Amino acid sequence: MKYMLMMNGPRNAYEQFGSWPQKEIEAHIGFMITFSQKLTASGELVSAEGLDAPTQAKIVRAGKDGKPITDGVFPESKEFLAGYWIVDVASPERAYQIAA
Repeated sequence: MKYMLMMNGPRNAYEQFGSWPQKEIEAHIGFMITFSQKLTASGELVSAEGLDAPTQAKIVRAGKDGKPITDGVFPESKEFLAGYWIVDVASPERAYQIAA
C-alpha cells in the first residue's frame, strides 16, 4: 500500500530556515538526505520532492472554456506543504513509524 508522508511548515518557515546558523541548515539537509537514502535502501521509497515557497502557491481550476484560472497566494494560511515522501509499505503502522 502506498502512503504520502507530508512535510508541513509554518507560513514563515522559509524565512526562518534562512536565518538558521549554517551548521543547523547543514544538519537539517543531512537528515533529509540520510532519511531518503534509508527509505531507498529498504525499498520503501517511491518518490520524494521538496516544493517551492508558499509565496508561489496557487489553486488552479478550469474555466468554462477549459483555460486555467488561478487563485492565490493565500497569506491567511497557517501552514503550507513543504514537501512529501511517497512510500510503499505493508501496513499503515509502518507508514506511521516512518513518519515519526
